[in-house]
Amino acid sequence: MKEIYAKFVSQKISKTRWRPVPSGSLQTVESFATGSWDNEENYVSLWSIGDFGNLDPDGGFEGDHQLLCDIRHHGDVMDLQFLDQERIVAASSTGSVTIFLHHQNNQTLSASHQWTAAHYHSGPGSPSCSSAPCTGVVCNSPEIVTVGEDGRINLFRADHKEAVRTIDNADSSTLHAVTFLRTPEILTVNSIGQLKIWDFRQPGNEPSQILSVTGDRVPLHCVDRHPNQQHVVATGGQDGMLSIWDVRLGTMPVSLLKAHEAEMWEVHFHPSNPERLFTCSEDGSLWHWDSSTDVPEKSSLFHQGGRNSTFLSHSISSQANAHQSLLSSWLTTDPAKDRIEITSLLPNRTLSVNSLDVLGSCLVCGTDAEAIYVTRQLFS
Repeated sequence: MKEIYAKFVSQKISKTRWRPVPSGSLQTVESFATGSWDNEENYVSLWSIGDFGNLDPDGGFEGDHQLLCDIRHHGDVMDLQFLDQERIVAASSTGSVTIFLHHQNNQTLSASHQWTAAHYHSGPGSPSCSSAPCTGVVCNSPEIVTVGEDGRINLFRADHKEAVRTIDNADSSTLHAVTFLRTPEILTVNSIGQLKIWDFRQPGNEPSQILSVTGDRVPLHCVDRHPNQQHVVATGGQDGMLSIWDVRLGTMPVSLLKAHEAEMWEVHFHPSNPERLFTCSEDGSLWHWDSSTDVPEKSSLFHQGGRNSTFLSHSISSQANAHQSLLSSWLTTDPAKDRIEITSLLPNRTLSVNSLDVLGSCLVCGTDAEAIYVTRQLFS
């Protein structure tokens, strides 16, 4: 990997997301959004990544990412997702969910719609409708699904003022993250280590499936679905472990991989190269995991300035199957034989790396050290 560029932005970055490139277009990745947290004033910001590698007249790199526009955000930005090329959905610690519209003609952001009390605590012991943080958002335009500390799931549509569907008391614990499995089905992770699958076609407030590590109540903070094989899911949580799940098979993860030394905040499969996966952590690390079959056997699973450890997983279930060639490499990889190669992407440990996103050959991450790191040459 070539140079990773750091920019100090005077605010703690909680979330970072690439603006999607229209499918089938030849456009390159050009901009990303960030959300901040734990600052006197928080912002949703849009950045251009510039022309990395070319020197400007003063001898500096033109590659420094430039702020295009920003807008104040009430509360911490808990999650951030692009709904489409122009609209960004932000989840707030105040319980609100806001759609921001990017006006490209004059490079400004405006709030185009807001659900002010999407998440709130109610019932005995809480003041009437006290706000609860909205902890996670996932978008499949025009649909937006939100989850929160109140254990509530909302299904919104961008053109509707009210929620299309709300599952109250979906969970008695905090829901930390959500992803679509397929259009009517979502998967949530919670603070007692459970994955739950919900089908919006079914009435009632019960999940269609619950998965967890037996006897393990370690909070899960993040989840991502394999882009091509919707039954393959990766999660990370408070113990820093990376878990790979096949939701078709039983209720246990296929493998647990010893990973970070502290909480794993985000996990992302590469959208077009899903044998590669990326994780970031409270311990200040950002890792690239490569499970592709052409990785030569290594004496250690960790490279480039990491700890002198071997990261062996214990495969909890080895459901070998006649169609192994069709399975994800994450399900067929035996780490003791094939070796998953893990590369550290940041030159030095920093404060918590809170968020990352990857698109094409570009990666961006945001940190509590008030820095944003970007590379446009992830695989070169």
